[in-house]
Amino acid sequence: MKIVLLSGGSGKRLWPLSNDSRSKQFLKILKNGDGKLESMIQRVWGQLEKVGLQRDAYVATSKPQVEMIYSQLGNDINLIVEPERRDTFPAIALAATYLYAIEGVSLNETIVVMPVDPYVEDSFFESLKRLEHVLDHSDADLALMGVKPTYPSEKYGYIMPNGEIGAEQPFVDVLSFREKPRKEDAEEMIRQHALWNCGVFAFKLDFLITILIANELPIQYEEMLKRYGSMPKISFDYEVVERANRVAAIQYDGPWKDLGTWNTLTEEIETSLIGKGIITEGSINTHVINELDLPITLMGLSDVIVAASPDGILVADKAASPQIKEVMKHSDQRPMYEERRWGRYRVLDYIRYPDGREVLTKRIFISAGKNLSYQYHSLRDEVWTVVSGSGDMILNEKRFSVKEGDVISIPKENKHSLRAESDIEIIEVQTGSQLIEEDIVRLELDWSDIVQLCRV
Repeated sequence: MKIVLLSGGSGKRLWPLSNDSRSKQFLKILKNGDGKLESMIQRVWGQLEKVGLQRDAYVATSKPQVEMIYSQLGNDINLIVEPERRDTFPAIALAATYLYAIEGVSLNETIVVMPVDPYVEDSFFESLKRLEHVLDHSDADLALMGVKPTYPSEKYGYIMPNGEIGAEQPFVDVLSFREKPRKEDAEEMIRQHALWNCGVFAFKLDFLITILIANELPIQYEEMLKRYGSMPKISFDYEVVERANRVAAIQYDGPWKDLGTWNTLTEEIETSLIGKGIITEGSINTHVINELDLPITLMGLSDVIVAASPDGILVADKAASPQIKEVMKHSDQRPMYEERRWGRYRVLDYIRYPDGREVLTKRIFISAGKNLSYQYHSLRDEVWTVVSGSGDMILNEKRFSVKEGDVISIPKENKHSLRAESDIEIIEVQTGSQLIEEDIVRLELDWSDIVQLCRV
């Protein structure tokens, strides 16, 4: 059995902590067993390890999230990267061709697809193994896992089964699906043994490969990459699940939550204050999450979320907080904070002058033993000031040491890299006519390959 974790999202629902490269699954605001903060993707990845499924798990994601995943899960993670975002059917089709053509997975192998960020107990992942049993002992094309509802939610989709799952009937046929019904309809569906649709389904690899062939779509991974931009933007539910001849479902009876909005997420945050700030007495069910160096003081407000990051500040009644995705849907602001495989950076200041010249200031942190890629820029000049730590610098194939207090000038087209001997922090000032993250030409990633290019 192989597991494909879908890691998508544009980062609007938990703005301003989430952005285009740091979606909700990457926010480190949940406490683990050691009392340290971890993200949802780190929590799920650890749970997969506990039940022995991690080595057979893959993360399907988009390019903006690659560095964040490496930063939080390490460089040994199995990634399947979309060339561009095109919805869940193309993403799962790409993953299937990767498993088939690159990994050599058997056509009879069970593939389980699920979101990367459910908030569940370890038993949820043990239950995934039951999906393989359903496919092996029925004529179902697809096997779904649904959650037994605890209340008539209007936020979730529902799986309508043909009867009730019991001890003698470990799975049932699926009759239909309903998306986000009214409360009254949800109550009636629950009486008919409906399950919450938690986005978990399984199929034999042969099932999806056959669909690709029937639709004259590539089954070789490299060819799928080339044609990915012309794939239909459609969900897997609409393109495959609702057209399948027979779909079966199993029931998960444990707790399950989709922590997709501030009001649901804060229900699972153990402390009301994260970061610098003060919450006075009398503020009930109120949370402050502050990533800025400036303190936030909240006085006498209840049922409120205050979230602050370099991307912005949100002050909202928790009941209204789900509207943030609609409010921010037209925002195209660049991410002001990102995690990378080598460390992280934060934008401190940005100015655009009347003549079109731009100045951007970053604080960059590189972890000891990590390095930036060997790269150059075509649209900007940079000046680095080392404010702490020490490292090994390569500039136009010349190698030298840098330390606290050093200032390095890097004109456009100059090739450069930096490896941290100890944790190193630099202030980078960019100047140019167009300061964008895409203005990076990476020549080498591994330090051992980079040093081979040095003359001195």
